[in-house]
Parts: sequence; C-alpha cells; structure tokens
Amino acid sequence: MAALVMPELKTVGALVAWARQSLVQAGVSNGVQEAMWLLEHALEVRSHQLVSLMDRLVSPDVWGRVEILVARRVAREPLQYLLGTQEFCGLEFSVSPAVLIPRPETELLIHQVIGRVQSLSEATIVDVGTGSGCVAVTLAARLNGQRIFAIDRSSEALAVAMTNAARHAVSGRIEWLEGDLLAPLRGRLPEGAVDLVVSNPPYISESDWAGLEPEVRVFEPRMALVGGEQGTEFHERLLRESREFLALGGLLVMEIGAGQAPLVRQLAEQIGGYTALRIIEDAAGIERVVIAQRVE
Repeated sequence: MAALVMPELKTVGALVAWARQSLVQAGVSNGVQEAMWLLEHALEVRSHQLVSLMDRLVSPDVWGRVEILVARRVAREPLQYLLGTQEFCGLEFSVSPAVLIPRPETELLIHQVIGRVQSLSEATIVDVGTGSGCVAVTLAARLNGQRIFAIDRSSEALAVAMTNAARHAVSGRIEWLEGDLLAPLRGRLPEGAVDLVVSNPPYISESDWAGLEPEVRVFEPRMALVGGEQGTEFHERLLRESREFLALGGLLVMEIGAGQAPLVRQLAEQIGGYTALRIIEDAAGIERVVIAQRVE
C-alpha cells in the first residue's frame, strides 16, 4: 500500500481530507468519522468548532501530531487508546494499553447489579478483574451505602482504575486490591461477608485468539481477554472461589462469551452450591450475563 503524501497547504480541511483518505485506504471501517475525531483531539476542539476552522492554517507541531496519530491508527491501534478515553454508562473513562477498552455489552452487568442491590441499605460488592474500573466506578457513582472492593492482578490497570475513580469523585467509596481473582479478600473479609461478586472475566478461547481483529489481538492486554483453552476457565474459578465469600443468597454476576452459557451452567452444576443459573441476553439477543445465587 503506497503511503499517502501530506498535503502541501496544511489547512485544517486539507489535513482532515488526508486523514480520511489514509484511514479509509488502510481499511479502517469508520475512517471518515475517525479522522474528524483525531483532528478534534489534535487541535483540542469540539466537533462543531472543527467545521468552522477548515480554512485555518495549522502549526508544524499540529502537523506532526496529526501525522503520528494517523500513522498509529493506520497500524490499527485502537482509537480509544489514541484519544485516551472511552464512554461507558454515560461516564467518560481514561484508558491505556494497560486495560481492556470498556465495551457497550458490559453495561448489562451494571444494570443487573443495580437492579439487585439498590434496594439494600448496605451491601458489599466485589468487582473481580476491574481493569479500567468501569464497573466499580460506575456502581460507586450510582449506588449509595454500598461497600465496593475492586481487584485486579495488574498494578498498571489498578493505577488507571484509581485515576478514573478520582475523575468521578468516588475514590473514597472503593477499596483497591491487587491479586488473582478473590485471593486478596482472604484475611480481609470473613467467609460469607459478600453480597455480590461481579466480573467481566477473560472469556476468549485460545483457538479464537488468532482470529481476532488486530485492534484487539495486537494492542489490548491479552491476559484481560484470553480465558484459556475453553474460554470459561475463569468462570469456573470464580464459581469455586465465590462460594467462600458469598453470603447465603448472595449473587455471582459474570459476563460470558457467545455460546458459553451451556458450559458455564454445567460447571455450576458440577461445583454445586448455587441455584439454577439465570442467563441474560444482550440487545443483540446474545446470552451475555450469567447470574448464580449461592444457596449452601
């Protein structure tokens, strides 16, 4: 693919046209719109302002900034990492290559959790694999009186999550723990002290990893995506470990991949201690969330 030459006259409009052509030629599906977003980011203006600046000449610093951003996107680096943010449940979250980019389907976890704990005056909630903190921070912003623990095995991810908590003024409502799954709770909380465990665990199988689009496979953290050979290994571990901490009647709410519901249901039956699982479909009709209630 031949490299596109930067325009001679470096107006905002010329740069927009060049960026659009570069992204479209590189196969970026939403290249026309993304070019606008990248220019808005480089110029630090809003969309309605950008339209009025099309004839304005830009400085060499801006030229260089735009070239770098476009080159990174042409290399298929996710737009969210270039812009540094992603919207989730109406809130803006900082993101970096240390964390998984929040997905719209994960918002279903939020709706399910809020619908089950908002009536409680107090509840202890544990977010396992918090990543950017999108689940824990959103719950803290929307709920009152709940005690929230957020766990991740990546210190870099926890740093991003804590930044997001400060951004939304909920730092004092979340306790951050570094470690593997529920292990950091041992010695900190007694058995049966948790009302709800929520998690968007890694659920991509090893066999599906190679077929992912480059934005995901090359740039997002692999350990936040790949669950193992089956893709449900983390679900199995969560089902086992949550029994130690969940109160009787407490809930384990997990996101799952398409087609994984039967296997997760089978795992829950084998492990025991839970009622029949409830499966929630997302807006596309895909089984996306599984809810298990501890009964023994």
